[in-house]
Amino acid sequence: MKKKILSAVAGVAVVAGLGATGASAATLDDVKAKGFVQCGVSTGLAGFSAPNDAGDWSGIDVDLCRGIAAAVFGDASAVKYSPLSAKERFTALQSGEIDVLSRNTTWTMSRDTQLGLNFAGVNYYDGQGFMVRKSLGVNSALQLSGASVCVQTGTTTELNLTDYFKANDMTYNPVVFEKLEEVNAAYDANRCDVYTTDQSGLYSIRLGLSAPDEHMVLPEVISKEPLGPVVRQGDDQWFNIVKWVHNAMLNAEEMGVTSENVDEMLNSTDPNVMRLLGKEGTFGDSIGLSNDWAYNVIKQVGNYGEMFERNVGASTPLAIDRGVNALWSKGGLQYAPPIR
Repeated sequence: MKKKILSAVAGVAVVAGLGATGASAATLDDVKAKGFVQCGVSTGLAGFSAPNDAGDWSGIDVDLCRGIAAAVFGDASAVKYSPLSAKERFTALQSGEIDVLSRNTTWTMSRDTQLGLNFAGVNYYDGQGFMVRKSLGVNSALQLSGASVCVQTGTTTELNLTDYFKANDMTYNPVVFEKLEEVNAAYDANRCDVYTTDQSGLYSIRLGLSAPDEHMVLPEVISKEPLGPVVRQGDDQWFNIVKWVHNAMLNAEEMGVTSENVDEMLNSTDPNVMRLLGKEGTFGDSIGLSNDWAYNVIKQVGNYGEMFERNVGASTPLAIDRGVNALWSKGGLQYAPPIR
């Protein structure tokens, strides 16, 4: 009798589990039904996700969203953007308000295991730094003991700041705000001596200050900040789509496939290129998409290198070097599994 009861309970658990999975594994269906991807982005960080005066969004994080739309719909413009503060971002994803969070968000163990979320890759390797006024007369973060520091709450930045000053036996006075715009305004108004966030963010924020040339980013990088897109746990299909859009852009750069030559590359006899562009195999089927999903991503958005250079590279005001975000074959960390 006991064995029968246990079997019955187990059966109910399996059914309940399948029901839960079925209920949560509908993101692609929901996205197709409404006709667009709802993408959570920052409230405005140049080079990553920011609107222009006409309300058109651009940046590395935005391009990933556009890539997802191109893969799903064959139309990179089939995206709507939800500007979110650091405090709002995870709740918006957990609640289903957005389909994917692509908002300069650091991949950490607690976020990956305790929030019901999955990180789908790293589209920018970053690290936390410090920006100061040149008039402060310092050239190292180790000279900042006693300084007032502007920082955004609800971020890994806030925690790293505490760890760094504690580890180096220094004191500081935190000046904390919830919204990025509030932190920017406070620092620009000289309400604090130092601004800390990811180094990429500091270069972006510096451009928007009233006198950019009066500020400098200090050389220290005090943390690992792997930034990448996030989805809800429990929907492997959607997780795979977001992950492989990123991987396709990396593989395309490695193979020399660009938005300019992708049509010509359809005639390639290289098996790797043929699989990437859907001319060999049925890899689209395995993630619920058409076989030309990656072709659409590359044609309409470009490969990873094109995306990087367009948004933050040498020809942009940010002029950020590829550094660790170069391909693995060129001394960087960006590496994608093969399509095969």
